[in-house]
Amino acid sequence: MSAVTAGFLFPRTPSGQASLLPPPPWHYSGEMLTIEYLAEPGAVAALLPPPLEPVADRPDAVAAVWAEWQWKSESGNEELDPVRSQYKECLLVVRCRYRDRDWSRCVFIWVDQDASLLRGHIQGYPKKLGEIWMTRPALIGQAGPRLAPGGRFGATVAAGSRRLMEAEFTITGEAESAGFVNAHPMLHHRLLPTVEADGGDALHEIVKVGSEVDLGTAYVGDASLRVFSSPTEELLSLAPREMLGGCWRRVGLTFRGGETLSRSED
Repeated sequence: MSAVTAGFLFPRTPSGQASLLPPPPWHYSGEMLTIEYLAEPGAVAALLPPPLEPVADRPDAVAAVWAEWQWKSESGNEELDPVRSQYKECLLVVRCRYRDRDWSRCVFIWVDQDASLLRGHIQGYPKKLGEIWMTRPALIGQAGPRLAPGGRFGATVAAGSRRLMEAEFTITGEAESAGFVNAHPMLHHRLLPTVEADGGDALHEIVKVGSEVDLGTAYVGDASLRVFSSPTEELLSLAPREMLGGCWRRVGLTFRGGETLSRSED
C-alpha cells in the first residue's frame, strides 16, 4: 500500500487515522421506537424503483423508526470517546418484492452524525442530516416513563429548521415479538452519479444489507404519528391513514458486510 492510501474511507492518509470510518465490523447497541401504520393506497409503490414491486399483503404498510445508538468498531476505541460513538436517527421503512421474496427497504432517513451518514451511504441508506429526539425511559425518579403499561414516549425529527414528523407512544404490555415492516433483510440501492454529470451513474447496485441482531423485551402499545410539509422533503405522500401500533425495545446489531445482488454496467 502506498504512503497515502491507508484508511477504509476518505481521507486516505499515510496512517489512515484521519479516515472518517474504520473498517467493519461495526457494533451497535441502542433503543428503538417503531410506529407502524398504513399509508394511502399506492403511496409505497410510487417509491419503489424497478425491478422492485409492492408486496401482496398490506402493500402500503410503513414503519417510522426512531433510534438512539452507541456504536464501536472492532478496536472498541469509540467507547472512550462518546462524541464519536453516540448518535440518533429516524427512518421510514417499507416492504418490497424482489427475486421472489419480501424485503424491508429504507426510503427516507435522517441522522445527526457525519460518520453514521457515510456508513449509511456505504450500505445504501439514503441518509440526510437532521435533528432527532426521543424520550428515554427512567429507572429512578419521576423525569421519565417506566417500561411498563402506561409509560408514555414522544419522538420528533426535523431537518432544515423544519419539523418533519412527531410521534407519541403509550405502552400497553409486552409481546414476544412486534412489528413486521422492518422484520426482513434490508434491500437498498447504492448510487453515485458520474463526475461528468451526464445523467448516468458511476455506481448503480442493488445490495442486501444484513446484521446480526440481539433483541430485548418488546414493549408494545398505542401510537400516533403526524407528518408535516417541507420544501425539501416528500413525506406527505406517506402520511398515515390508519395506525397499527407501536413498539419500544433495546436492540443490538453487528454489521460485517453486505452482498451485491445486481450491478448495472451502464
